[in-house]
Amino acid sequence: MSTFLGGSHATVDERSLLVRAQAGDQAAFAELLEPHRRMLQSLCLRIVGDPHEAEDALQLTLLAAWQHLGRFEGRSKLSTWLYRIAHNSALSVARKRKAEPGGDAFDDLVSSAPDPERVADVDAVQRALAQLPPDFRAAIVLREFHDMSYADIAAVQGIKIETVKTRINRGRQALHRLLSAG
Repeated sequence: MSTFLGGSHATVDERSLLVRAQAGDQAAFAELLEPHRRMLQSLCLRIVGDPHEAEDALQLTLLAAWQHLGRFEGRSKLSTWLYRIAHNSALSVARKRKAEPGGDAFDDLVSSAPDPERVADVDAVQRALAQLPPDFRAAIVLREFHDMSYADIAAVQGIKIETVKTRINRGRQALHRLLSAG
């Protein structure tokens, strides 16, 4: 039997849901994606920055996942495959928005009790992240906010691990400069 969901990590139920979803069962697809939806939405929000545009990116992600589910062969974990689709969808939305004015706020980057000093720090980080190139921002978000390994980020972004390290390093340097200046 094929390892649909990335080897031994998949449960029998997940494999069953995947088979049913690949056969066109929308309810199975929804159930299969439910454990990942919140993380996908968070990733989209952190890359795009605007809650409405993040929802658009999430919808693009879900649509693409549904349309291409038959191509998922299980060579990676389902979550990695979904992250890659969400990453690409969010970058697509971010690039379209780049030419438009506004949209720099990362409103829901961190949810916590409203401590004035923390809010000021979060706002500064949000503004700095918004100024990074989308590929750098995405790599940093995946590493710092989603605790992904360099290998997983490489798989999501479709690049080499060395490129991930470079993007994160350059992104962190740029963040440091932006935060120091501002």
